[in-house]
Amino acid sequence: MPGNSAPDVDPEPGVDGQEGVAHDVRVPVSAARHRLIAVDAMGGDHAPAEIVAGAVLAARQLSTHIVLTGRPAQLRPLLAKHGTPANVHIVPAEESVAMDEGALASWRRPRSSIAVACQLVRRGEVAAVMSAGSTGAIVATAQMRLRPLPGVARPALAVVLPTEPTPAILIDAGAIADPKPEMLLQFAQLGIAYAQTAFGIAVPRVGLLSIGAEPGKGNKLARRAYELLDADPPHGGMPITFVGNVEGGDLLGGHVHVIVTDGFTGNVALKTLEGTARYTTAQLRRVLGGSRTARFGAMLQRRGLRELAARLDAETYGGAALLGLEATIVIAHGSVGARGAAAACRLAADLASGQITERIRERLGPARHFLRRQ
Repeated sequence: MPGNSAPDVDPEPGVDGQEGVAHDVRVPVSAARHRLIAVDAMGGDHAPAEIVAGAVLAARQLSTHIVLTGRPAQLRPLLAKHGTPANVHIVPAEESVAMDEGALASWRRPRSSIAVACQLVRRGEVAAVMSAGSTGAIVATAQMRLRPLPGVARPALAVVLPTEPTPAILIDAGAIADPKPEMLLQFAQLGIAYAQTAFGIAVPRVGLLSIGAEPGKGNKLARRAYELLDADPPHGGMPITFVGNVEGGDLLGGHVHVIVTDGFTGNVALKTLEGTARYTTAQLRRVLGGSRTARFGAMLQRRGLRELAARLDAETYGGAALLGLEATIVIAHGSVGARGAAAACRLAADLASGQITERIRERLGPARHFLRRQ
């Protein structure tokens, strides 16, 4: 979508007929919608200031339109500080979900900023949503407001691990704590679609996180999931290049492109990696600043150290992608700043323009469910 010109649209008032929208929000009717995203401006530890700043930065970098959902009285002054960009719009949402609220917030606050953002997707006005709010509340709200893709029993959270030479996808990272084995088979297809769309990996290799490399290792869930991943996909699904089990020590080994697990295990693994990265970074800083010789050596390695820091920085990758619904939801880290919020917006726009939902449909095959949705 070139420049800041508005897309071809049909006039329509704000969400559910609300008035008072800054920069009238209208419904796109062309391919431009594939990059039009909604941003939950009230979600996050530093919302709305940092979220608005990140959305404005992304809107300028992408030359696309971004819709902010939140309280207009708070958002308009923040936009004014950035020159009130013509391609950043506001849709009113007077409620917001606190960071300490969980899944029940989706019922308690039906007019929250994240709920309104999801409703914009449901109405076909935007293609993706970005939020840095409570993960539990976002997942629950998205599941309640958006339809699942045909053949998907539950959505899954996919996060990027900083492996080399290409990043790896960990899925599920916390959406479903107790999935059925058939869901892990679906997660593999979601992760493959992500790796293909975001990183251009033609044939991603898939591994199953377990306690040993041998096929018989793991609990009942892992053993049954291994059998399903190792067999031909059902219902005409596309083939999976399954290489077997991977252990916790292999998460950053770069041996596979997609690591499949349940949400409980995946979230523990992710938090362990994040904590290890913080500890290692702190210790490295202490060692490099411990003597004049160490500081001189660090100065000579500035470029390499900056590249390492960027790879280990969670904000570099934009956040987790909730996959398996009719639109992509990107969940940024709760403490995200403007730079990370912009990266999350870019990820949402890139996945939408890459038509990841269509890739997932293709990978799953004809519209049949692997198991009945509960």
